[in-house]
Amino acid sequence: MIYKAQGHHIDLEQVTRLYPAVMIYAGGERAQVSLEWAALKQDVIEIEAYVLVFDFDPLDALPHNRVMLEFTCKEALIQSMKEVAQMM
Repeated sequence: MIYKAQGHHIDLEQVTRLYPAVMIYAGGERAQVSLEWAALKQDVIEIEAYVLVFDFDPLDALPHNRVMLEFTCKEALIQSMKEVAQMM
């Protein structure tokens, strides 16, 4: 099944990891954190984007082959997650 979003054609049958995250700016660098952590620290962090991460590498390998869809708000991320869930 191919999920089409933000100019990407993502083969869901090839995905080995799929997870939501938040991109933050911390210490002069971008970092990826969990939604839960971002919610706990929302008063002290700067959220750059919400992301849905699709990894394609084997589970025992470091992820190098990935697609990240970026969203400006949590609601858009949740909507994309629902679309992917319906296709899987």
